[in-house]
Amino acid sequence: MLIKSYASGFEPSYFLAYLRYMVLEHYISELLYRYNCVMVPELGAFLAQHKSAVLAQGSNTFYPPTKEISFNAQVRSNDGLLVSYISEAENITYEEALAQVSKTVKTWKTRLEAGNKLELATIGELWSNAHHKLQFQPYGKTNYLTSSFGLSSVVSSPVTREVLKEEVETLEEKIPFVFTPEKRAASSFRPYLKYAAIFLLAVSTGLTAFRFYKEKVNQQQLATEQVQDAVSKRIQEATFFDTAPMELPTLSLDVLSTPKKESGRVHHIVAGAFRFKKNAEKKMRQLKRRGYHSTYIGTNPHGLHMVTYDSYTDTDEALNALRSIKRTQSREAWLLSTK
Repeated sequence: MLIKSYASGFEPSYFLAYLRYMVLEHYISELLYRYNCVMVPELGAFLAQHKSAVLAQGSNTFYPPTKEISFNAQVRSNDGLLVSYISEAENITYEEALAQVSKTVKTWKTRLEAGNKLELATIGELWSNAHHKLQFQPYGKTNYLTSSFGLSSVVSSPVTREVLKEEVETLEEKIPFVFTPEKRAASSFRPYLKYAAIFLLAVSTGLTAFRFYKEKVNQQQLATEQVQDAVSKRIQEATFFDTAPMELPTLSLDVLSTPKKESGRVHHIVAGAFRFKKNAEKKMRQLKRRGYHSTYIGTNPHGLHMVTYDSYTDTDEALNALRSIKRTQSREAWLLSTK
């Protein structure tokens, strides 16, 4: 980590200030490679939506598959992912990492309320509009889809098709355009055949262009409906990780134990969230039969009923229990901290 290479030459206060202003967006960027949702407590969530390879018609450029980054200001809860990652990467406690994230978010909000744009390196820009709603514009320069690593855009030369020329040649074979004086004198009807052929060619070209336009409109409408369905599904799943997320590395450290101050927070290890409450109650009964102190903690911002394995007031106990559950029960378990 780049920040660690400078840490030895900084005083602690300067180091924490550097962490607060310069590094948080880099941690967000690193997590976007692994997860489709990275929540920043009290600010919002950065969402990554898979986008297939596309062809830009105007420039004939092929673009590889990628992740489109968006921002949802409605999801402001702390799922523990970002804070836990910073805690382990910087070798500090969970509470210290949470305090630094809170300070950074407070600073960002102050800048946004003052009308300034917030530039997040490699991610995008945040700003507040006239209605005090957060707007986000991704940079689009970084491809967060790991399966597309090493792929770049390719420009292809257009293929020239002489379809119109072939149609004209076919009409010329049926209706000759070359007349002799004798034939013109013999029949005054031939000149009209030339104009009729030109009219038929124009009508054929117009019908072809109209069919192409209708097909294009239908394709755009279908693509719009598919994107809207995908976005709705992604927002409903915004509080979850991938089916098989990459587990964060575990660091074994020998540290001196010091008295800890209770922060007044309760750390819940979430087993799942369900659309119907009866399914949540069924899951809670199953966990209790396994020996867990499972509880129902209400609904999340999307109206899903949440069930926990257990709840802790001590941060270290919660993190140790979370690691054990991920190893033995479910890799989809995650930590929710509430006051």
